[in-house]
Amino acid sequence: MNLLRTSTQSNNRTASWLMKFSFLWLLSQNGCRATAVWSAYMNISFHVGNRMLSELGEAGVFGRSSALKRVVGVIVPPEGKLQNACNPYTTFKKPKSTETWLALIERGGCTFSQKIKVAIENGASGVIIYNFPGTGNQVFPMSHQSQEDVVVVMIGNLKGLEILHLIQKGVHVTAMIDVGRKHIIWMNHYFISFVIVTTATVAYFIFYHIRRLLLARIQIRRWQQLTSDLKKAFSQLQLRVLKEGDEEVGPNGDSCVVCFELYKPDDTIRILTCKHFFHKDCIDPWILSHGTCPMCKCDILKALGIQVDIENGTEPLRVLMSNELPGALSPNEEVLSNELPPAGRAEKVAQGVEEAHPASQNDNEPTSVAEIVLPSL
Repeated sequence: MNLLRTSTQSNNRTASWLMKFSFLWLLSQNGCRATAVWSAYMNISFHVGNRMLSELGEAGVFGRSSALKRVVGVIVPPEGKLQNACNPYTTFKKPKSTETWLALIERGGCTFSQKIKVAIENGASGVIIYNFPGTGNQVFPMSHQSQEDVVVVMIGNLKGLEILHLIQKGVHVTAMIDVGRKHIIWMNHYFISFVIVTTATVAYFIFYHIRRLLLARIQIRRWQQLTSDLKKAFSQLQLRVLKEGDEEVGPNGDSCVVCFELYKPDDTIRILTCKHFFHKDCIDPWILSHGTCPMCKCDILKALGIQVDIENGTEPLRVLMSNELPGALSPNEEVLSNELPPAGRAEKVAQGVEEAHPASQNDNEPTSVAEIVLPSL
């Protein structure tokens, strides 16, 4: 459980670090800065015979660096076949009167700033740029160099070609451009990148933590089942309380090979499947940690029908079994498998271990419980 808690805390720190990094990256790129875009109302008027026709609509958008003001003028396209005004020597057939005029330029061929510069050098009071062919009446806010008191507007391709064809037929077209509504654009490319990275990060950690939660629940169920099996298995092992007069507590009695203490009256001993016995409070933690008899190395858990990975499951197993086997897992009774027995008892312990393996020389001679050996196969 501690390992699972430590892993979860580490994952939370990693998620927090990635989120902070994403926000720092976003701020460094100015990704959260909103962009204001202004639409353009256009009132286009022209003569058809003796009639004056006009058309009013929110047909375009102002450039990002355009002057936001009303402008009125005659619409004039560039002279020649190329209508993109990219050549610095491009000319416009300006009206003879002193009235203001607006350049009508096709998008493409060069930058917006270069087109605007050519039109201003020719005396235009405003620039109308219509979009690429095939885009219908789609428009978008243009980025260009700032020009003082010059209105720059983009309109759709269809609207631009309609005006151009009228002018090419000799129709005098006048336009009044006015400031329309303000639109806030949050979804710039920096913000989109941030949303993608953040969404992917959050989705990954949600999936990861759900998976960890499911694995933890499976692990808990497995340990609970194992605890129940161990409780039943330990109940199959015989317990015995020593009394005065028993051979184990007599002058020739042996000591527990786990704690090296002599058996005393009222001691509770547990007899294993291999018939070796030890202090209950000594052998229970030993079996949970090693799974085998300290003397003959018999696999006790396997003999009881329990399969458990002792090396990887010792600590969680001891914690879960602490409530099931009270008194068996006292923290003061640590098992030190490499500790040597105290001086004076080493010979007796060694003799007890040696007597656990060879068969008894006289089957009719009574033996103590400590001298009972496994039946020969």
